[in-house]
Amino acid sequence: MKEILGRKDLALVLTLAWMGVIFYLSHQPASQSSELSGSFVDILLSFINFMPVNIDEAVVHFFIRKSAHFIAYFILGMLVLHSMKLFFNLRYSVVLLAFSITLIYAISDEFHQTFIPGRSGELRDLLVDSAGSFTGIMTYLLCFILYNK
Repeated sequence: MKEILGRKDLALVLTLAWMGVIFYLSHQPASQSSELSGSFVDILLSFINFMPVNIDEAVVHFFIRKSAHFIAYFILGMLVLHSMKLFFNLRYSVVLLAFSITLIYAISDEFHQTFIPGRSGELRDLLVDSAGSFTGIMTYLLCFILYNK
């Protein structure tokens, strides 16, 4: 039986789909975005309330929002590098290109947010996105090296 999608095709589809998820979440107006992250804040605060510490809800909200940026781009970095590895030999230039792709996407994502009501493109978010993609790429490389020993 013939495969519908080959490994390369599937990797590209997953990468593009994840970019679509990031775009969708970035396209939400500030009220919707805050509502989504607010749900996570409420869950986290319900666990934290059992501890004898006093934590400001705004700090938790900030942490949740920045963590979402980091995790989204961590996954994107891994997906982009994996897709590229299937098409090219894994070498420094391919790793650099994968990071460049994620960085350009992060820049375009922050720019895109400037057109969304209540949202803004922020350098801080771009730095968090870049750190996430860099960490994802380095994690992928470490796993690749350990697996191929």
